[in-house]
Amino acid sequence: MVPNKTDSRAFGKVSVVGLGYIGLPTAAFIASKGIPVVGIDVNQDAVDSINAGMVPFFEPGFGEMLARVVEEGTLSAQTKQIDADAYIVCVPTPFREDHSVDTKYIRAASEALAPYLKPGALVVLESTSSPGTTEDMAKHLIELRPDLSLNDEDENAIFVAHCPERVLPGKIMEEMESNDRVIGGLTPKGAQLSRDLYATFCTADLLLTNATTAEMAKLTENSFRDVNIAFANELSLICDRLGIDVWELIELANHHPRVNILQPGPGVGGHCIAVDPWFIVSAAPEEAKLIHTARNVNDGKPQWVIDQVLKALEGKEDPVVAALGIAFKNDIDDLRESPSLEIVKRLGVDNPQLDIRVVEPNVETLPPVLSNLSNLTKQDTEEAIAAADVVLLLVNHRQFVGLDQSLLDGKTVIDTKGIWR
Repeated sequence: MVPNKTDSRAFGKVSVVGLGYIGLPTAAFIASKGIPVVGIDVNQDAVDSINAGMVPFFEPGFGEMLARVVEEGTLSAQTKQIDADAYIVCVPTPFREDHSVDTKYIRAASEALAPYLKPGALVVLESTSSPGTTEDMAKHLIELRPDLSLNDEDENAIFVAHCPERVLPGKIMEEMESNDRVIGGLTPKGAQLSRDLYATFCTADLLLTNATTAEMAKLTENSFRDVNIAFANELSLICDRLGIDVWELIELANHHPRVNILQPGPGVGGHCIAVDPWFIVSAAPEEAKLIHTARNVNDGKPQWVIDQVLKALEGKEDPVVAALGIAFKNDIDDLRESPSLEIVKRLGVDNPQLDIRVVEPNVETLPPVLSNLSNLTKQDTEEAIAAADVVLLLVNHRQFVGLDQSLLDGKTVIDTKGIWR
């Protein structure tokens, strides 16, 4: 561990590429320390919103910080790359059909910033990546700029590192500063310069390693969580078969001093836990048997939920389903890789005569994948429940946790989160 002391004057200007759920808060936190930051994004609407001091997504408490740094002039956004001392790349890394990482956005970001690189520049990849991606990005930069070098000792050297984020949506204002960070440099100086950059706003431990280990660390963290969730989800299937209350079972088992079973749900969502394990499976398919099995268990849970709904609808004429929640976790508006969204979509597509009332308090409108279905409508909680034969609880938003349960009288309730026991 190295003390978090740095001279922010080493970074006259920072460019953050990709202004989504991670890139924008990262840019704002650096800017809040008085360092000029320019955020780069291909979405002009997002750029305009940010320059107006408005957050283009929901994150508690973040709006005040963004408005302040924009007003103070330390953060601005645009679509074109700039000349900077440091570049932080926070672009999406989706997976392909074979579950290998798709680096097209990383390559596009590299190609956009390469013309602006100068000796001494730092490039940090924050995007979650499979082992070797940071090194591949660095080689691509040198292919684009053969006048530069990756050797620490050369006068024309640039420095490349990987620093994965660990923040939880909904708690970014707390965790962006207080979470430990793993920083992996392609070279020792690259790691040290990256540490200096993140020390401008991060108060937690900054742990230095090499780039490949840093990449694997993020994947390992989320695969560990995915495996543990899969155990809980598989327990829920077993308990349903045996007629056991899984929530009571887990509560009792967790009284053991060395047992801490997680809670089951409708699946696993978000852009990290539902995606990252596949990068390990793709990199080492013969060895990653447990991780692969856990992914299959969690990916299979939505279909089990759908089967429960269809079973509950048997014999009902013109049935109505109230689907409560489509975000990937509680009290946020993030729909990425959401199993709840997938469940509602599949129910709507495969059952066109089924009337589905969708309740999601954290979004203004349904996403096109749902709004394009004629049998789905967005309603408020009480209205949807009143009309429903089956109430399907998918996300434990605070509005649902505190619901007057007398509203559920006479309804068939499928509670995938166990909040109405």
